[in-house]
Amino acid sequence: MHAYVGLGSNLDHPVGQVRTALAALEEVPDTTLLATSSLYQSPPMGPQDQPDYINAVAKIDSQLEPLQLLQQLQQIEQQQGRVRKRHWGERTIDLDLLLYGDEVIDHPQLQLPHPGIAERVFVLLPLAELSGKGLQLPGMGPLGKWLKQCDCSEIVKVEE
Repeated sequence: MHAYVGLGSNLDHPVGQVRTALAALEEVPDTTLLATSSLYQSPPMGPQDQPDYINAVAKIDSQLEPLQLLQQLQQIEQQQGRVRKRHWGERTIDLDLLLYGDEVIDHPQLQLPHPGIAERVFVLLPLAELSGKGLQLPGMGPLGKWLKQCDCSEIVKVEE
């Protein structure tokens, strides 16, 4: 099943953290990394007394069930020293399961599409880069519709 994973970091060499997480995604059982977006720098969504974030989106193909895949993502976070200090606070790495095929899931541990996906330009822009503005967000319509409503002025593609 095609799925999309959002990656973000703003601590301890964020570009390196995102690249390390992408490499770890390639090691997830029964999962293939198909494509990776460019890296983007954006201001924090939560408390403003923290560094800017580096974000990316990965397109994968996985035979794992959504909750199994989520567990693998959380394991990568733990391996990279993620500590949850405060809501929307700084972090070494954050991996979010954004989409899993066309599934809509409302489970205590997992909501798909990811809640807030439509307001997060740091997710929508790299997602559009990978799959185009016509990508259907299950139950929400085309990605392009949501991208039009976002302020893209504060997000910058990182030159590599």
